[in-house]
Amino acid sequence: MVLKTFGWSFAITVLGLIAAVFYGGWTAFGVVAILAIMEISLSFDNAVVNAGILKKMSAFWQKIFLTVGVLIAVFGMRLVFPVVIVAISAKMGPVEAVDLAFNQPDRYQQLVTDAHPSIAAFGGMFLMMIFLDFIFEERDIQWLRWIERPLAKLGKVDMLSVCIALIILLVASMTVAVNAHQHGGAHVDKQATVLLAGVAGLITYLIVGGLSSFFENRIEEEEEREHEAEEEAKRTGKQKPAVVLAGQAAFFMFLYLEVLDASFSFDGVIGAFAITNDIVMMALGLGIGAMYVRSLTVYLVRQGTLDDYVYLEHGAHYAIGALAVILLVTIQYEINEIITGLVGVVLIAWSFFSSVRRNKRLAAEEGGSGSPDKAEVASGV
Repeated sequence: MVLKTFGWSFAITVLGLIAAVFYGGWTAFGVVAILAIMEISLSFDNAVVNAGILKKMSAFWQKIFLTVGVLIAVFGMRLVFPVVIVAISAKMGPVEAVDLAFNQPDRYQQLVTDAHPSIAAFGGMFLMMIFLDFIFEERDIQWLRWIERPLAKLGKVDMLSVCIALIILLVASMTVAVNAHQHGGAHVDKQATVLLAGVAGLITYLIVGGLSSFFENRIEEEEEREHEAEEEAKRTGKQKPAVVLAGQAAFFMFLYLEVLDASFSFDGVIGAFAITNDIVMMALGLGIGAMYVRSLTVYLVRQGTLDDYVYLEHGAHYAIGALAVILLVTIQYEINEIITGLVGVVLIAWSFFSSVRRNKRLAAEEGGSGSPDKAEVASGV
């Protein structure tokens, strides 16, 4: 089952790591491996969300999402999008950006380094909004209860995450942006650039979130209409309307999944700039990670075990928050890429082992009393 589901991912991993060695030696091998691990770590919640929705769809629409969808995810978001970011930030055409990446790597590196403040501000704000919206949402299951419980209460205030994100952006523009790091070790004032890029990142998040909510609402409306049509069909003996509505609901669900997948892809793509500016290593690492996300989605659907490790989603979002802060800090200060990559790995590992301990505790409680305390079931560390 594992080999059948993850076979293509294993093959792509081997080919990708071999290509990394030929491209840049063992240093490139390490960077690509860290990027792949980071993408898998940050996208685990993506796989969980995808699987939760995908299991409700017919076999036909599951196949569409796992074929057409993966092409969009791997080639669109992980390969094309980084080129677009560099092209926009450095004010050049995408063809020129690709040409520089392959034929003039020194010039490309210089342009990317000089454009890093805008990239970091855009990505940092997008990631920060993902983290803040998660941490301010009230949840039945809490990992770090002493942090998440009070923040969930504060989250009842409308637009709190947007306000905090804007405050963080203002602080960044008045601190790290004043002496932004540039190529050759120089420092220049990038306050206006950071503010503009940060606001653009915030707007992008709000648009993606709005589209996701729109499609989600359409799905709920279609499901409600489908249920009503089925009830009517039982009374009249006609089944055709229910089938048509089911197809419409599945189509909107597919669109919703694509928007969700794109929104989750942003964190991995943007976070990759905190580890490397090399577009080839970025494409290899994120491509490997994206394949595992697809395989993991299929595995979760087939096994039906989405709730086994309940804190992994929390760990992934804490990693997103950490990356957001790191990106903003790197506007002025250089941070070792190994440290940046390991932050996410450590948080994911911590949340995984916390989930394992929780499962063991619940199993022991059920075996001892048969009625574990509800508060303990819902709480974490």
